[in-house]
Amino acid sequence: MDFDLVFRNARLGDAEDRAVDVGIRGGRIAAVGEGLPAGGPAEDVGGRLVLPGFVETHIHLDKSCILGRCNCTEGTLTEAVAAVAAAKRGFTEEDVLERAAQTLERSILQGTTRMRTHVEVDPRIGLTSVRALLELRKAYRWAIDIELCAFPQEGLLDDPGCEDVLVAALELGADVVGGAPYMDKDSHGQIARIFALAERFDVDIDFHLDFGLDPAHLDVDEVCRKTDEYGWGGRVAVGHVTKFSSLPADRFEAVGRRLQGAGVAVTVLPSTDLFLTGRDHDHDVPRGVTPAHRLLRQGVTCSLSTNNVLNPFTPFGDCSLVRMANLYANIAQVGTPAGMAACLDMVTTGPAKLLNLDDYGVIVGNPADFVVVDAESRADAVSQIAPVLAGFKGGRKTFTRPAPTLHRPA
Repeated sequence: MDFDLVFRNARLGDAEDRAVDVGIRGGRIAAVGEGLPAGGPAEDVGGRLVLPGFVETHIHLDKSCILGRCNCTEGTLTEAVAAVAAAKRGFTEEDVLERAAQTLERSILQGTTRMRTHVEVDPRIGLTSVRALLELRKAYRWAIDIELCAFPQEGLLDDPGCEDVLVAALELGADVVGGAPYMDKDSHGQIARIFALAERFDVDIDFHLDFGLDPAHLDVDEVCRKTDEYGWGGRVAVGHVTKFSSLPADRFEAVGRRLQGAGVAVTVLPSTDLFLTGRDHDHDVPRGVTPAHRLLRQGVTCSLSTNNVLNPFTPFGDCSLVRMANLYANIAQVGTPAGMAACLDMVTTGPAKLLNLDDYGVIVGNPADFVVVDAESRADAVSQIAPVLAGFKGGRKTFTRPAPTLHRPA
């Protein structure tokens, strides 16, 4: 049996923990097993981890790389929203495309092969960023699959004309509708409008939700109720949910059961959530990062994601989801091999399920999309922030990052 390419001695991070060969033909995985016959080019990955690429579920390409345009000193959510709102007025399609491409290329080089990017729409920015990101998606489809989630960052009901722009974005080609209910005085009213739009356009939903540390009021209950009402289970995600981190154990468990029952997924954004929350504390500063690994144990679909890169919401970031998994493990005090492996799952299989990807995984018949990680196990990848050495899309190499070499004296 001839293959276009064979990867030898690849570890897939599964329970068997054995090195196998992966045969590629016509851009798809044609065979997985030990000792595949020769008959074409081969690459020996030396027992390293081969994964189907990392999956980014919550990133803002449109407002990345704008630190130089914003003069922020407080580091609060309110300040960040205001600073970006002001900067956004100067965005052009060319500007958004250039900055988004920088961030996207960083993501690709860090091994991301699937992505959901959130993109702001409102009467001021209009469809500028949507058009730019639709062009970006087309230009980089050789390396990554991208879907766009259009959402109103500055409110929907309290921003006259915003819903018209949101509808136009969905008509233009946005794949998902999003919301930020806490930005409207009537948060439940916004949730209702987003579900109505999702039904009208038959798209999934991704909310920015329950940001803050006071759990006295949670919008997640209404999101779950609407999910049940519309039959949208498996098609709704909520991001941030930092208020969950302030819940006592019994109430946290109850929220987990409700999320699992409704089929609502959760995305935790460790870098941004850690940076923005707890700034009014001068001691015993809370982390503000929801313990997603505890929700996993209840059967909730969970992902870890980057959110913002080099802007007032998060003034740093290299787009490495392995680093994000490691950061989360540190914050959540996850240190067992099984726990760290689960953290890697939250940037691979978990977000793939959140995005309803039915062709994800190193499985015969699937697209030959994967990355080579300089580690032997999922736990090692997280504990060591293992570098990604190469990536493939449809069996074609899309990037290489050679391992560093130590030059000893003669």
